[in-house]
Amino acid sequence: MTAHEPQPSGTPGADGYDAVVLAGGAARRLGGADKPGVRVGGRALLDRVLAACADAGTTVVVAGPRPTARPVTWAHEDPPGGGPVAALDAGLRQTGAAQVVVLSADLPFLGPATVRRLLGALETSGAEGALLTDPDGRDQPLVAAYRTSALRRELGALALEHGGLTGLPLRRLTGALALTRVSDPVASFDCDTWDDIAAARARIREHGHVLDEWISAAKDELGIDLDVDTGLLLDLARDAAHGVARPAAPLTTFLVGYAAGRAGGGPEEVAEATRKAVALALRWAEEAKEDAKAADAEPGAGQAPDSRPDAG
Repeated sequence: MTAHEPQPSGTPGADGYDAVVLAGGAARRLGGADKPGVRVGGRALLDRVLAACADAGTTVVVAGPRPTARPVTWAHEDPPGGGPVAALDAGLRQTGAAQVVVLSADLPFLGPATVRRLLGALETSGAEGALLTDPDGRDQPLVAAYRTSALRRELGALALEHGGLTGLPLRRLTGALALTRVSDPVASFDCDTWDDIAAARARIREHGHVLDEWISAAKDELGIDLDVDTGLLLDLARDAAHGVARPAAPLTTFLVGYAAGRAGGGPEEVAEATRKAVALALRWAEEAKEDAKAADAEPGAGQAPDSRPDAG
């Protein structure tokens, strides 16, 4: 593509933004592996990034089409392999919102909160772009939110100056923009090597992260977009295990999910079904305590019976 001709087709999301995810490239340091498809925590890297921008009005992935956890719009630069500036131009043609979040497809720890921080920084600063910085303070132009009009302006100028966008480095684009920066050393972590992949996989299995990672992966796998109070469900499982029997924990949480689904399936229905099940488990446990007290209060309770022949 040698000239920029905006073709807005997106519908802005709740925060009025679209997303462009660059998922091409040769992944040479991964031996040519399909990097967006490499799994971390049971989910493809691309799907993890798509989850972070799930509320975008339109999400464009610049790469060859593939199965993804949620629907996206596909685009590609012409000619293929034209580099990140050409790929961004191709993706931007499919967007229509005033702000666009631009992401690479190899960010295992990017989450919705960081995307919201970038959009908030863009809005409050008055800048033309808000970039994430890595732990060394280096700009990450592919973890950023931009004003769409500013990107289109500079892409058009670059195409006019160079007769096209193929092979141009990103700094030629971002260097002409007024930028603000947001520090997030975790979300800015990207996977360029197999050592990076191994480090990411190890981190999500750490005690402080594993439950959230597992729930996110399970929701993606099951096609569920539902925010629930995980702590409440864990408390329910504990009460069922301690007050009834250990196998009651998974069975009870399954029944709660089934009941909530029949009632509408939203967070409120999950909370109400959980409340009822917790109350039942506590009543069950209370009965056991009452029976134990009653047994202790009986005469001779806790003493072995006299079994001598002349006893009694």
